[in-house]
Amino acid sequence: MRQTALLALAAVGSAAAFVSNTPVNQRNEQVSRSTELFGGASGFATTLEGKKEKVERVKELLDSSEMIFTVPAGSMTVSETQDLRKSLPEGTVMSVVKNKLMARALEGTDYECASEMLSGPNMWFFIEEDIGASIKAFNKFTKDYGKKESHPILGGSMEGVNYDSKGVDAIGKLPGKKELIAKIAGGIKAVPTKVARVIKAPNSKLARAIKLATEEGDDA
Repeated sequence: MRQTALLALAAVGSAAAFVSNTPVNQRNEQVSRSTELFGGASGFATTLEGKKEKVERVKELLDSSEMIFTVPAGSMTVSETQDLRKSLPEGTVMSVVKNKLMARALEGTDYECASEMLSGPNMWFFIEEDIGASIKAFNKFTKDYGKKESHPILGGSMEGVNYDSKGVDAIGKLPGKKELIAKIAGGIKAVPTKVARVIKAPNSKLARAIKLATEEGDDA
């Protein structure tokens, strides 16, 4: 019995010695590093450092965006999320941002008015250039994957003005930059041809005016 008690005391002493080998302040440091590793900027923004980096990253996206819009987050598989990312034009970024972090990122930017849309978990789209194509790509995805009801466009912001879902859809139907450039280029290309046809037409007012001016010049 006495031997058993001595063994028990020895076991307790060993356990105490094991714990005391790691000072309390060092144990806390190990925990914080673990939290930073899995919850910092490289993971979820749960540490102060991670949150700051997330806010700075969102600010960078806002500075380089021509428009942003938001939809409800959640109810989407990893595979569906990847497909949505792939469907977006180059330069358009989608990201789930917590409301508090988004509010901080919006402060002092042209998109500060978008803070009115901060309700519920949201997914944000930062469009760098091709606005129409980005909105069309998202709408096509929700239609193809049956997500129109679960992921409607809640609103968007551009040049300091907020738009509701109908406004965002209307913007999405406007011709994109590439389409406009193509139309302008086509129009410029057609101008010389049209002018030439008008001048050559014998009954046109311009042709008669040019002929009259020429005759008057000869008489002088």
